[in-house]
Amino acid sequence: MPTITVEGEKSFEAETGKKLVLAIEDAGIDIMHRCGGFARCTSCRVVFVSGEPAEYNPVEHQSLEEDGLLGQVRLSCQIRLGDEDMTVKVVNRASVAGVPAGDRPED
Repeated sequence: MPTITVEGEKSFEAETGKKLVLAIEDAGIDIMHRCGGFARCTSCRVVFVSGEPAEYNPVEHQSLEEDGLLGQVRLSCQIRLGDEDMTVKVVNRASVAGVPAGDRPED
């Protein structure tokens, strides 16, 4: 199981194969995901400090490219955890935006 560190908050272990957005949310960390994990809204953005997966899936790549964000952020709803540890910064917080996080993405 990889160790996920959300910079400035905490580190926790998460199940291999789980979506990163769910691992972050299940650890009690505020992260926005307005479209429910379909890569349409790009609100579940994270910035990798270390351990960034090399591959983008086609949906994430297209969504980030369309929004001019490719190479700047990643979409946590589109990243499945491998065995590697990672450190991320959460970009969008529901509590800061004053809105609900969004529908829970499917696992």
